[in-house]
Amino acid sequence: MSQLDTAWPAGRDVPDVEKLIRQTREQEQQPVCAYIYDLVALRERAHRCVNSLPDECKLFYAVKANPDPQLIASLLPIVKGFEAASIGEIRTIRGVSGDVPIIFGGPGKKDAEIEEALERDVMLIHAESLHEVQRIGWIAERRQQRVSILLRINLRRTLPEASITMSGRPTQFGIDEIQVPEAIRLVQSLPFVQLEGFHMHSLSNNLDARLHAQMVATYLQCVQGWMQEYALSIRYLNAGGGFGISYTEPERRFEWNDFMEELHQVWEDYHIPGIQLIFEPGRYIVAHCGYYATEVIDLKTNHDQHYAIVRGGTHHFRLPVSWQHNQPFEVIAVDDWPYPFPRTEWRQTTITIAGELCTPKDVLAHEVDVEQLRIGDILLFHIAGAYGWTISHHDFLSHPHPHFYYINGT
Repeated sequence: MSQLDTAWPAGRDVPDVEKLIRQTREQEQQPVCAYIYDLVALRERAHRCVNSLPDECKLFYAVKANPDPQLIASLLPIVKGFEAASIGEIRTIRGVSGDVPIIFGGPGKKDAEIEEALERDVMLIHAESLHEVQRIGWIAERRQQRVSILLRINLRRTLPEASITMSGRPTQFGIDEIQVPEAIRLVQSLPFVQLEGFHMHSLSNNLDARLHAQMVATYLQCVQGWMQEYALSIRYLNAGGGFGISYTEPERRFEWNDFMEELHQVWEDYHIPGIQLIFEPGRYIVAHCGYYATEVIDLKTNHDQHYAIVRGGTHHFRLPVSWQHNQPFEVIAVDDWPYPFPRTEWRQTTITIAGELCTPKDVLAHEVDVEQLRIGDILLFHIAGAYGWTISHHDFLSHPHPHFYYINGT
């Protein structure tokens, strides 16, 4: 098992990113507003994850975290494959590679999506309900095409708490554990559907690494029991992702070394011969490789509260307001001042960073302390590589989109 640094860096040295931003500002005639993705740091992080996994454990990247084709292309030679939650994501992946393995998940698959997924040669489909199993079987028989599926199960077990929980309680995800016997019988009755295993993605953004490994042990024990009870021969257990990122407390993190230490022991204790254990993280792989840079357009005081208005906001980067946290950032000082009148400058001030939208909810950080800030300086938001651009309402008020830049080691 290869050892990983306890605290992985947030990306390459920030001066590399800062240099790119300064170059961009010199070239553009408009205020800076951009996403920057460090593909070198992304590849380093993915390699470390893949190389530390036990034998027979495979890592897929969950494209929902960030479907940027350049990120997918960077991960292509490193990960085993990609997990897609829509036909759009499948098309994006296939635009990068015609044959990389794809797992197709999501609770609301339409017939046309299933049909196209089969045309695009997906490796596995996560079946989320008995009705979905029946529809997959109907489509497969009509096409005379054999389809491999994993049954997604919502366990009735005690599981760790996390930011988002999809299992262990009522949710729209998966098949209730008490329906497992019925689901297995249904699959076995369908001539063109092959049960290849189970999918148990139960939570998202979990920060307790050792408990996460114990959750995997619970999965393995469940699968062992079902295999014995129903005489199953299967090939995969998909444990999902859910490895956490803390945006507000740097000292809190998912300790990958601890997870690996515990997981290697779990795999030794509960190993099922012939089965591959799949992980499909998204946020954990790409969050730290991304930055969002936005220029301060105005500084103003209103009802004794200080506000920095930026070129950008939640229509570009919705994650902070969605999760109701202050996104970590730093100030990049810009000395150039093109106007003939004095420049507003604040020192030792508590500010709220608001965007350009006509809504009071357009806030990236609320009441945070800054040492110095001037109109024209640039705010560089860290940990912006996951669930940033693509979860945002891009065209609200029809503001221009941000630029996208990539650090690729050249």
